[in-house]
Amino acid sequence: MAQHDFINKKRPSKKAPPPKAKLPIGLLLLAIVLVSGLSYGLWYITHNKPTVKTTEQPKPTVKAQKQPEVKPQPPKFIEEIKSHEVEVEVTEQEQKGPYALICGSFKTSERAEAQKAMIAFQGISSDIHLSKNGYYRVKLGPYSTKRLAESDRNKLKRANAARCQILNWS
Repeated sequence: MAQHDFINKKRPSKKAPPPKAKLPIGLLLLAIVLVSGLSYGLWYITHNKPTVKTTEQPKPTVKAQKQPEVKPQPPKFIEEIKSHEVEVEVTEQEQKGPYALICGSFKTSERAEAQKAMIAFQGISSDIHLSKNGYYRVKLGPYSTKRLAESDRNKLKRANAARCQILNWS
């Protein structure tokens, strides 16, 4: 590595500070002239308003009779609509049978019991059924309508207690 001679090296000279910017007198005078001209113009406009002469119209000697105001009449079809009766056929929808909620299928009865307890904390009773293949199912129901089953399912879903499916009771 090459050796450097730092002892005999000259120090860098200090730079002179930049000259201060002079205030442009011409621009300052121009600004003062413009502001004073604007203020004089506004003063002149407000104090020297042109006067407008109005000619008075002669008052009528004969008093005009007031005509009664005519109120608009509703169209005839509105009255017809009010008196019109609509006949609707109401058909009973066929009930597809009782519904059940299945809220889990577990290999161990302990997990099924834990799920049943979570559902019980929400105020809904459930049962555990052993299926043919050895799984423990947590079942709610029977519900007479699907709407009742959806109501309980939404209640459990809002509480994060269980995610259930609606099936036909079997």
